[in-house]
Amino acid sequence: MLVATLTEFAEGKSVRLDQARVQSTEAWWSTEPSEVLTRLNVSAGDGLAFHQVQARQKEFGPNRLREAKTKSSWEILWNQLQSLILLLLVITTIVSLFFAQWIEAMAIVAVIVVNVTIGFVMELRAVRSMEALRRLGGANVIVRRNGKSEQISAEQLVPGDIVVLDAGDLITADLRIIESSKLQANESTLTGESVPVSKRIELVPAESLLADRKNMLFKGTFITRGSGLGVVVGTGMNTELGRIAFLVEKAMQDELTPLEKRLSALGRELVWITLVITSIVIFLGVIRGKELFLMIETGVALAVSAIPEGLPIVATLALARGMLRMVKQNVLIRRLSAVETLGATSVICTDKTGTVTENRMTVTRIVVESGVAHFENHRVQRWQARPESDDSQLRQDVQLAAEIGSLCNNATFNGFVGVDIDGTGDPMELALLVAAHALDVHRESLISEQPEAAEIAFDPDLKMMATFHQRGGEFRLAVKGAPENVLQRCTKAVCFGKEIALTDTMRQSWLNQNTALAENGLRVLALATSSTTTTSTDPYHELTFAGLVAMEDPPRLDVAPAIATCKDAGIKLVMITGDQAITARKIALDIGLIENQDEKVVSGAEIKHLLHGKDSDRDHLINTSVFARVSPEEKLDLISLHQENGAIVAMTGDGVNDAPALEKADIGVAMGHRGTQVARDAADMILQDDALSSIVTAVQEGRVIFGNIRKFVLYLLSCNASEVLVIGVASMMNWPLPLLPLHILFLNLVTDVFPALALGAGKGEATIMERKPRQRDEPILHRKHWVQIAVYATVMTIAVLSASYIARQVLTMSSEQAVTVSFLTLALAQLWQVFNMRDAGIALFKNEITTNPFVWYALILCVIILLGAVLLPGISIVLHLSNPGWSGWMTALGLSVAPVLFRLIVWR
Repeated sequence: MLVATLTEFAEGKSVRLDQARVQSTEAWWSTEPSEVLTRLNVSAGDGLAFHQVQARQKEFGPNRLREAKTKSSWEILWNQLQSLILLLLVITTIVSLFFAQWIEAMAIVAVIVVNVTIGFVMELRAVRSMEALRRLGGANVIVRRNGKSEQISAEQLVPGDIVVLDAGDLITADLRIIESSKLQANESTLTGESVPVSKRIELVPAESLLADRKNMLFKGTFITRGSGLGVVVGTGMNTELGRIAFLVEKAMQDELTPLEKRLSALGRELVWITLVITSIVIFLGVIRGKELFLMIETGVALAVSAIPEGLPIVATLALARGMLRMVKQNVLIRRLSAVETLGATSVICTDKTGTVTENRMTVTRIVVESGVAHFENHRVQRWQARPESDDSQLRQDVQLAAEIGSLCNNATFNGFVGVDIDGTGDPMELALLVAAHALDVHRESLISEQPEAAEIAFDPDLKMMATFHQRGGEFRLAVKGAPENVLQRCTKAVCFGKEIALTDTMRQSWLNQNTALAENGLRVLALATSSTTTTSTDPYHELTFAGLVAMEDPPRLDVAPAIATCKDAGIKLVMITGDQAITARKIALDIGLIENQDEKVVSGAEIKHLLHGKDSDRDHLINTSVFARVSPEEKLDLISLHQENGAIVAMTGDGVNDAPALEKADIGVAMGHRGTQVARDAADMILQDDALSSIVTAVQEGRVIFGNIRKFVLYLLSCNASEVLVIGVASMMNWPLPLLPLHILFLNLVTDVFPALALGAGKGEATIMERKPRQRDEPILHRKHWVQIAVYATVMTIAVLSASYIARQVLTMSSEQAVTVSFLTLALAQLWQVFNMRDAGIALFKNEITTNPFVWYALILCVIILLGAVLLPGISIVLHLSNPGWSGWMTALGLSVAPVLFRLIVWR
């Protein structure tokens, strides 16, 4: 519906606009770039000054669309007033008034108030937690301000800002393009057309429709290829996207996860089961001669207690709390449903650079025909000239290579802050500028002498990039890329400052040197140059080879432990990289991903062949841990292969071409530091530190959350079932009721809320990552869990009925005291039942329950409430409770531990 409406707008059809916010705009697309800059009072090279930014932020406000409507407190309260439980309690109040039971009626009204308050607070916390998560992880852009490039939040953009554009960037304001190199944009959000649109800077007629404005970029679209510069001409609601009145800022939508849907369905099923059981209880009680009012009130109390209406809310709280814990671990979840899927992840496909490695590239050597320059700590550590050369010739050749690396570059190096590099841009390109700086080669000086005339953006298929630079009456071409690809396009080489023919023997020698460097785990880049009289020529034709640059990107220190954890957890880790197979194997060996030097590394070119081969070929792909030179399309094939094999796949990505793979994977993981905005937009979660260990932490948290939800569901249902059984058995046997209706309502408020919330806040067992992943469709409760619910409920029922018998027949207590003993027995048994929620095979005294401080807080609070209910005159009179004396307290306490003893002795 949204795309259709935007398409109509792009075609010039009538669409209702929000006239209150939309301002008139100029036809920037029919204005020369120089005139646009003049009108906006900005320089393309320096950008806006600080005082201009401040003034325009005051004038135009933040760059955002109308914010998504948040759920108000009144709406949340109204939701509570529409619940089935509330309806049942209101009916009970009316019945109490009909039978002139004034105290009972007032007590039930109090229960209604408490019930609504607790439900309101729980839902409010859940809603506000999710809203807080939505506000995290906004888009960033690179702009020129005060003569420097800097990264800012997209909300801080103002008209006149100069935005640096690159493939994968999400366009967050309307821009007039002022520089363009192979620039293409996906405008399907606005036009419905999925084919990328080529962009240029030339004028288009003022009356052109939106889809024909080739020199404009619009908010909500994204760059698919190329690079360039744009000047902001519209922000916030004063953009083409902002003209659709009902459009709201894209954010994580309120959604019911599959887990929450299953909990809601479980609750609905239990409603009907409960209503049938309570009807039977009422019928049996009446025919056995008990008071009609008492049985109606008891039946309603049982229904209120047994219906687990709060399960979805508690689940949302558990999910939200887990997501907030992940934020502290540098993991930002964009879709709530991803949390539960994380716990079932069985395959993690990860990139190498920045995830397995530190993404802090440093040049270690520059290899040229005349020798090698060795670098250490960003300085030339030594010159290693060949015998037939000398240091001056070597320095000349190395400086030429540094010039090429600096020209074919989009990064910015501002110097050092202490020992840290101050700069922006791709880490590899930044490393080239730092190395050039050590050689007294500076990009700013080069660009001023040889201005960039055109850029051929990096092509993932060719694995090369080129820039044209004006030099006299010709253009100097600077090329960088994968060594095998660059060498294939070279016909000459630089040797001792001169160009010589590149023979096949020399080419093979360079390829051998590339292999030797890669075997040491270094990332290798080739540099080449040429001259031409036009920028329209093929930039990769008859190049002159200048040398190799070897860069070190050491593995992260936390990667090896993370891989070991994955192996223990039954999770297969797959490293997929665009780097060379030799480099990939060396890194994989260093981090412990593979253990054998001879283990096969599959290249991207082999994937298609193996996919369409024999079953043994597909099995080989499934069992392979390292892939090299893999294209985005081949990533999709690998994801599909593992999914067809029944795996839950998490996939990392950072580029615009990774977006399809991130969408295809069960869990798409984007990089927060180096990832493009398009990749982040397609992902389910974002790693704010780009670390593999953070993915493993997220998987662990996903397992903990699912385990916590299972625990509190098991706990609630076993406690609720015990209340139904106690009343049901007593009614069928025509025994005195061990509990009164208000007791059941009271217990429902105490045991259903605080211990359940405490279980939802647990941190999980230390051994949780030593288990195999759960299946995708694994239910919340297995058959064994339903058996546990039945058995625990039966044990608690026997304990309560035994306590009632002892109080009446052995201790000869009054009816009120006997009921008090039964009440205390069930209340305490349900509290101690929380300790039975520990995982199987775990010790009684040291486990995830006993080490959870919230469990102890809940138990202390509940015990205090129970003591007040029995000992405080006002409450005890309303609840018809009285102090049972020392013998009564000991009876209740002794029998209440029956469920714990049963688990300890029978179900260890």
